[in-house]
Amino acid sequence: LGLMMAEVAGGYRVIIQPALYVDLAELISPPPLPQLSSAALETLAIISYKQPITRGELEAARGTGCSSTLDTLQERDLIKIVGQKDVVGKPLLYGTTERFLLEFGLKSLDDLPPLDEKPTEFLRS
Repeated sequence: LGLMMAEVAGGYRVIIQPALYVDLAELISPPPLPQLSSAALETLAIISYKQPITRGELEAARGTGCSSTLDTLQERDLIKIVGQKDVVGKPLLYGTTERFLLEFGLKSLDDLPPLDEKPTEFLRS
């Protein structure tokens, strides 16, 4: 038949058999979005492992500002505001979306690969 079910993001998705994908991709795929920049991917990785996280915490981890990167990730529905931290100023908290899980083929955040010790020391609290 050419179709199969895949478990993704806590649900199921009907997908095309991998052998048929190349032949059908041009017909059924929307135009691709431009690739995410390395800064956006880095920010998204930090959010996915440390969520919920504030912009200040992200900027401290990355060592640079990330306002425009957060805007880009929100426009692509990969992250969302999930609340406010209960501290002075009530900064916004960011987390990933179901679309993030779908785009990266994850059933849940538990499917994220484990982090190595050295490169991600800044992610520990």
